[in-house]
Amino acid sequence: MTTQTTAPDAASTPATAPSGLIGIPPQIGRALATGGGILTVISTFLAWTWTSAFPGDLTVYGYPGGLQVLVLIGGALTTLFALASYGVKGLGWLVPAGADGAIKFAALATFATAWYTVIAISTNLGGVVNLEPGGYLVAIGSLAALLGALALPFEHPEADPIDPDDTSWEHFKHRAAHRWTTVKAAFASGTARPVGKLPSYVEILIIVAVLALGLFVFTYGIGTEYDELFIGFLLTAGFGFAALNKSGLIAQASQITARHQNITVCGAFVAAAAFPFTQTDDQYATLGVYILVFATVALGLNIVVGLAGLLDLGYVAFLGVGAYAAAMVSGSPSSPFHVHFPFWAAALVGAAASLVFGVLIGAPTLRLRGDYLAIVTLGFGEIFRITANNLDGTSGPDITNGSNGISSIPNLDILGFDFGAIHNILGFEIGRFANYFFLMLVITAVVVLVFRRSGDSRIGRAWVAIREDETAALAMGINGFRVKLIAFAVGASLAGLAGTVQAHVTYTVTPEQYLFAGPIPPNSAFLLAAVVLGGMGTIGGPLIGASLLFLIPNKLQFLGDYQLFAFGIALILLMRFRPEGLIPNRRRQLEFHEDAEAPTVLTKAGA
Repeated sequence: MTTQTTAPDAASTPATAPSGLIGIPPQIGRALATGGGILTVISTFLAWTWTSAFPGDLTVYGYPGGLQVLVLIGGALTTLFALASYGVKGLGWLVPAGADGAIKFAALATFATAWYTVIAISTNLGGVVNLEPGGYLVAIGSLAALLGALALPFEHPEADPIDPDDTSWEHFKHRAAHRWTTVKAAFASGTARPVGKLPSYVEILIIVAVLALGLFVFTYGIGTEYDELFIGFLLTAGFGFAALNKSGLIAQASQITARHQNITVCGAFVAAAAFPFTQTDDQYATLGVYILVFATVALGLNIVVGLAGLLDLGYVAFLGVGAYAAAMVSGSPSSPFHVHFPFWAAALVGAAASLVFGVLIGAPTLRLRGDYLAIVTLGFGEIFRITANNLDGTSGPDITNGSNGISSIPNLDILGFDFGAIHNILGFEIGRFANYFFLMLVITAVVVLVFRRSGDSRIGRAWVAIREDETAALAMGINGFRVKLIAFAVGASLAGLAGTVQAHVTYTVTPEQYLFAGPIPPNSAFLLAAVVLGGMGTIGGPLIGASLLFLIPNKLQFLGDYQLFAFGIALILLMRFRPEGLIPNRRRQLEFHEDAEAPTVLTKAGA
């Protein structure tokens, strides 16, 4: 049986409990947060403005729309977390790790989205006079909820009083006694909730619900029709994720998915395959297929950076090698070879070409370490782009057609299935980009399989050993050069495989598509950021990180010159408050958080 200690709720908070930031007693703050959340929910069923000129038509009574839906979600979360903190029967499962932190972030999500909407209405329409009663009510309600949340105490895990570097028997006894004292205190105060292992079918249903929620959030975010709605979506989703994480729901879902990894992976691909059926045209399926290409390449880079610990700043060049090699043998009139291989052969050519380049570049350079290796790989990325730009028949042999690239790459035709035509599947019309989305999904599945099998293999353990301490690994008999060269070659071939699909999706392959850095991915800087921000050494981390890093810049293009500035601020904040990544492994959590070993989830032996 697992015992989970949570933050004190209203029933167990003593009268002398510390206040939050604004000095209001916690009991009053909790009531204020609850009332503010309820008022916010009510306000979403009222009109916020009198004219439909503001995007989303917020003039309708009784039916939330546009940004009102996001505020409704935030207000509902705030209310539910606040009620759970009172010990309302049936809501305890919402806050296995405590309610106060979850209330803070849920109220912040509600306040940020609500006040952004109110300010946007006033700015776009010419003053607060354009607000209807619902607009004033949501401003007051969300502010009240935020003030109440800030009045709640900030509970931090109690630090272990023993020196963490001490490995003596006395240290072990003191640590065990300290943790058991924490468990007993939690039971005595009523803040510990025994949670038994759920039946397998219940856990599988939870996995299905989590994947369905993920599909809904992704579909909603990619399908936002106007800029204000996407900004509201970012605010609600970002702070809402933090609220769920503080409540402990994310940790519990992670434990459940870890117990059913195969079901989770298969379910994730089924959910991804359902995405094109949620779209009415190819507008957003276009973004979907580009996101899959970017995410697949990021997962290949994760082998090099996340598992082997090799800092590669020119990885996008391998994507370009695969794309150019496939384009040259796929029947393009711009190709100097004038051949048309079937897709499976073109894919093998692209992967093999990247593999060869990975070995040729890695063999003389992988004896370097750290910053020196990073500089060499950065140079390789630039050399590839410049070389492809000069092989135009003037500065060099006519192979890549220079800056014009290889154009007019024909659509794929596999077993009579034309990827450039519209097909009817189960009553749904699937267009060109949706066809390539399914193909890229199969490629992604292959890359995930390679990553899982290699990561769990003997060579994968050798990669991790090299990443953690290369000197110690060499002393234990690991051939460091051979192990790193294999990682470089495998990562390069996976990038080349994704490049074969990218060449057919974009019709044209040019050197400018493979820069080190630029406003729109894929490029080496964004690929590395996707791996680091998503979570190095994991499968889901780079996939989610790449999805966010591709989607957000595309949606923030209306900011113009300030796009990268806003994006950079967001990255800085994310790395400040979650340096281990969005989906980290346990090792990186312990590295980046000194209090990660504090007893938030304790297990009693023999229970």
